[in-house]
Amino acid sequence: MENKESLMIKDIKNHTNEIVAINGWVFNKRSSGSVVFLQIRDGSGFIQVVISKSAVSGEEFDAASGVATESAVNVLGTVKEDHRSPYGFEMQVTSFKAISSGEGFPINQKAHTADFLLSHRHLWLRSRRQWAILRIRNRIINAINEYLQSDNYIRIDSPIITPSACEGTTTLFSIDYFGKPAYLSQSGQLYLEAAIYSVGKCYDFGPVFRAEKSKTKRHLIEFWMMDAEAAFTDFNGILSVEEKMIHYIIQAVLKDCSGELQIINRDTKPLENIVLPFPRLRYNEVVKKLQELGSDIKLGEDLGNDDETILMKHYNQPLFITNFPSSFKAFYFKREANDDNFTMSADMLAPEGYGEIIGGGEREADYDTILKRIKENNYNIADYSWYLDLRKYGSVPHSGFGLGLERIVAWICKLNHVRESIPFPRLLSRFNP
Repeated sequence: MENKESLMIKDIKNHTNEIVAINGWVFNKRSSGSVVFLQIRDGSGFIQVVISKSAVSGEEFDAASGVATESAVNVLGTVKEDHRSPYGFEMQVTSFKAISSGEGFPINQKAHTADFLLSHRHLWLRSRRQWAILRIRNRIINAINEYLQSDNYIRIDSPIITPSACEGTTTLFSIDYFGKPAYLSQSGQLYLEAAIYSVGKCYDFGPVFRAEKSKTKRHLIEFWMMDAEAAFTDFNGILSVEEKMIHYIIQAVLKDCSGELQIINRDTKPLENIVLPFPRLRYNEVVKKLQELGSDIKLGEDLGNDDETILMKHYNQPLFITNFPSSFKAFYFKREANDDNFTMSADMLAPEGYGEIIGGGEREADYDTILKRIKENNYNIADYSWYLDLRKYGSVPHSGFGLGLERIVAWICKLNHVRESIPFPRLLSRFNP
């Protein structure tokens, strides 16, 4: 084979009628006697290569004829525009080499159970659908960073090992930290609150852990969270940031991932129809509406997954539910000025039956009040001494929110289960591969 630097398949369109080389994996094959057609992917895209018996050596043709799916190959040939091809281009091969065999690849065209696919997740990722989801996920991640950076947020990495809880201890993974108790992070929020006094507005983006014994389609044990905090920002100000960011993400995916959305058969009209601003309903209004829709929820109770699903079947826009009761919201939320029983908090719910994707609100900035809340929750004051310092020295009004990446991926891709939204899901009964 001629020694030629390989191109990425996505760049093939720029080399029509040129001889190029590509590396990739065979994901489909068919033949008609003297011609072999191979579908090849390389991570950047897909292309069909045509290997005619008259164009290559007998040894190369035999190798191409016998190549198994998921074999790694190197091919050299001329790029041709072909409107009949689903990729728009194909290659007329003049040289073929099998790098390694994929013989016996366990995932094929037949139907497989979810358990089988999850057990072979390391191989399932190669499918076109999973490839497309991973690329959409990547675009969402980049869009989040782009939006926040453009709005002067600084990325601050918060620790994964923490000495105290952010949202209560019932869903924490405890670890031994050289003889002392420690926990895997639920959220980087408290650390970001410290950082705003340095940089003004900041965010983190990393894995968090919830030891929830939940088997719903929306829950993962380990997932990726983006937390953001902003100084001198009130409740309405942070909700504006949230909705503008979600709108930006949607527009970015629609613009840059049209092919991937088509591969997963995502109807994009619901996404295209999302406009700013998003509607808002107070918690009390939502409970009343849910009761009218048949839910048995009562005032003072948090919304369950079923409640969120029922509610969001009646909205084609993301919805803010605001002013939740203080009885089940975290200690750090600021309370309403005229009613201490309700908080300056909000959850954003996604349409099409999807639930919460963002939770946030205004933080309590007063030292005496936050100390009182810590005591009410029976937390160890010593664990929060550094957090209390933030209210001692130059405290200011501030707000923030946390965004669950996998839930947004699940909604934008319209996935039936959140486990497809992350490369290697950690579920209640599964943590391998």
